[in-house]
This record gives sequence, C-alpha cells and structure tokens, in this order.
Amino acid sequence: MKFFVIFSVLLLFLSACKKDDQEMDMGYDYFPLTEGTYVTYRVQEIFHDKDLIPQHDTITYILKRQIGEEYIDNIGRKAHKLYLTYTNVVTGDTLERRVWTTLIDQGKGEVIEENQRKIRMVFAVRTGKKWDLNAYNTDPTLEISYADKDKARIINNFSFDATSKVFYKDYFTLVDYQKSSEVYAKEVGLVKRSFKDLAINNFDTLNIRKGTELHYLLIDYGKE
Repeated sequence: MKFFVIFSVLLLFLSACKKDDQEMDMGYDYFPLTEGTYVTYRVQEIFHDKDLIPQHDTITYILKRQIGEEYIDNIGRKAHKLYLTYTNVVTGDTLERRVWTTLIDQGKGEVIEENQRKIRMVFAVRTGKKWDLNAYNTDPTLEISYADKDKARIINNFSFDATSKVFYKDYFTLVDYQKSSEVYAKEVGLVKRSFKDLAINNFDTLNIRKGTELHYLLIDYGKE
C-alpha cells in the first residue's frame, strides 16, 4: 500500500510537470515565420554633422519586410527567406529589393542581414534576459536584453495586447547620447525600431554635433 501511494504521487508530479512544460509560453509568437506574413514601415534615416550643409539631412522611404518560403540553409537548418522592398515615399516606385534570411534555431531568433548573422531574440522571452546580438559575427560584442514582456502597447494607433521591448543602449553623458530599442508584437514581429547614436554638447540632446538616427514607424501589417 505504501509503495502504491508513493507511485501514485510520483505519477501526479510527473503529469503536472509535463502539463507545465506544454503550457509554458516560450514567446515564439513574437518572431513569426509564417510565409506571407509582412510588416510595413515608414523609415527615417537622419544624419547630423555641424560641419556640413545641410547640418541635418533626412532620408524617408517605405520598407516592407515579408516572410518568404522555407528552405534548408548551408549548414542544414530550416530557414525562411526574408524579402525587403524599399519604396519611394512620394511616388510609390520601388527603389530596391533585397533578400535576407530569418530562422529560429536552438532557442534563438536570427536574421542574417547582408551576410551578418544577428541574434534578434532569444527564447523563452523573459524580462531582464540578456544575450550578445553579435555572438555569431565579427562585430564587437553588444549585450542586449528584454525590458519587458507581454505588455500592451499602442504603436502609431495600432493596438497590441502583448509586446516585448528589446533594450539595446541608453547612454547619456556630457558629449554622448546613445538610445536604442526595438519592440516586437505577438503574431506580428518587429513593430518599432529606434536607434540614436549622437555626439552632443553640454548634455543637450538637441544640440547635436554629429551622429545618426534610424526610426521605423509601423504603417501596416498582415499576411498575403
């Protein structure tokens, strides 16, 4: 009887563990790889240099990122093509098309951008979890982390019940201002990107000597 009771308790414990594993949300929905899924942004690239004319120059265009077909990459992993289409914001004419690669492998959401392999997300998604964006390329180490998880946000009038913010940099001194982050939404992917790397004067973030900015403004998403 004693053995039967112990065995029953053990079975209940293992069943509960299995259920917890099955119900655990790893956060893969933040990095969708369904073919046809797309997100479109209005992108601004801003260049600052007080020694040039103009001192502040802005380039604006439309960028559509769409998940393409699955294939096996050169090291035998299942991957998807990632199609990028750049469009003139005024005329709608196509400016350029590129093909990158995206995949989830060993708990990491990767994007191979111009042959640079970058770890954009890691799983499970957890607030405070850290990793090296450039662990698989030759760029300098850049430790990034999750600032939050499953947070409701409104991005350019689009309402999302669950988003997660990836924190890159927040560095502020007398002469430097670096602030960068990305936001991902479940079932959609990247919905916001903002990078600033500026040389400033006297703690004034509006008194810029030199630097660059990159901002993605979400304007559409869906599946085709």
